Amino acid sequence: MNCYDAIDLIGDAIEGTLAPEDRAGLDEHFEECPACRNYMDQLRLTRQALGHLPRPSEPGDVRSDLIAKFKREFRNDG
Repeated sequence: MNCYDAIDLIGDAIEGTLAPEDRAGLDEHFEECPACRNYMDQLRLTRQALGHLPRPSEPGDVRSDLIAKFKREFRNDG
């Protein structure tokens, strides 16, 4: 397995959906390639960090808030 193949499999590995035979090949590649192993570790940490961020509000709420702000600002200029 080369680095391109490994990168294609890393997302599935992080999700836990990688087939056992592909996981074995990926693990072998990681033994030979610290750069790909580091890349996977960084992606895993990034995913965990993003999971701790607050959820955004509903798109409709943001849209209505922006429209209300625009109307307030527009009225103040006129």
